[in-house]
Amino acid sequence: MRILVVQESDWLEKGPHQSHHLMERLSILGHEVRVIDYEILWREHAGHEVVSKRSVHYGVHKATENGNITVVRPAILRLPILDYLSLAYTHRKEIQRQINEYKPNVVIGFGLLNACIALRLAKKARIPFVYYVIDELHRLVPEAVLRPLAKWIERSNMNASTIVVSINEALREYTIQMGAHPDKTSVVRAGIDFGLYNIGIDSRELRKELGIQEGEVVLFFMGWLYGFSGLKEVALHLAREPMKYGRIKLLIIGKGELWDTIERIRMNNHLENKIVLLDWKPYNEVPGYIAASDICILPAYNNQVMKNIVPIKMYEYMASQKPVIATRLPGLVKEFGENNGVLYVDKPEEVLKLAEELEESNRIQSEGIKARKFVGPSSWDIVVGEFEEKLIHLIGQKR
Repeated sequence: MRILVVQESDWLEKGPHQSHHLMERLSILGHEVRVIDYEILWREHAGHEVVSKRSVHYGVHKATENGNITVVRPAILRLPILDYLSLAYTHRKEIQRQINEYKPNVVIGFGLLNACIALRLAKKARIPFVYYVIDELHRLVPEAVLRPLAKWIERSNMNASTIVVSINEALREYTIQMGAHPDKTSVVRAGIDFGLYNIGIDSRELRKELGIQEGEVVLFFMGWLYGFSGLKEVALHLAREPMKYGRIKLLIIGKGELWDTIERIRMNNHLENKIVLLDWKPYNEVPGYIAASDICILPAYNNQVMKNIVPIKMYEYMASQKPVIATRLPGLVKEFGENNGVLYVDKPEEVLKLAEELEESNRIQSEGIKARKFVGPSSWDIVVGEFEEKLIHLIGQKR
């Protein structure tokens, strides 16, 4: 099976996300996968040229050791607004080129504009198109003035796709509200590599390297540091009452817009020993850091962007037998319910208090056991097999 994927994010630098896991594992099963991606982080690269060059990257893998993805990055104009306009031209040209030369059996879209283009070109070539929904994408468009247009494109994509796949039930309901026909919608949840995320990792040496003292309770977060991630509020709360939460330490791995803010909070309040802030780590090292922690956190704002999201890291935290303190987001509640190792707060400032309560009542381990039990059936083998079956069925229908 030849699979063409289009997305408007950086496949090489961001993630691994659901898309990386699925596509790499499909490549390991023998399917050929090509990805057309977009240099979404171009604004962060100082001294870049105004016009980027088309580039091709072979043998790419982020989520597995043996994944084999070919990533094609079309040229763009690295200028605000003009980057979208150039994307519309260069991505259309590239998608058509891949349809003509690569001759994919199926096209999968994770984006907005290039998914819209790919959908129309795939239909013209009578190729099934799968719209895979992991976010309410129009809400992530940084320019507010463009969000109504982005929403219209997103709705059009959902309505016209051969099938629409969502990462959780809350997002499936969202796709139906946006116009997708219920009969062509389904859910393919996140999976877990239980060989990587397991409960037998010895974290004593790493805790020592990180300066974690005996009896300290480590709260862990990994991922992109969005302004709405809630980490600023957690860090400020720790800065205001360092003695009250003297046994709590915050461990953050990632990067993003809040990095400098949290670093200032850390330095200005002399919290070098209370907040450990690390850049991205190789994916295979992440389980060790989770094992070195006691409680994982997702203190994100309960806003329109996050309300229906279930990040893949939630499953990885829970597979590592760690309880998770999270904001009471509708998507999380629908996915994990109550009393399954996920404990909810109404706002980020409540995270430290609940963590302290878990430690004082000796419930950290028991809540972690509940979390591990809940995600037990979520093996990547099962998830990828389910998705592969959907694609094979679609191709069979087309024939």
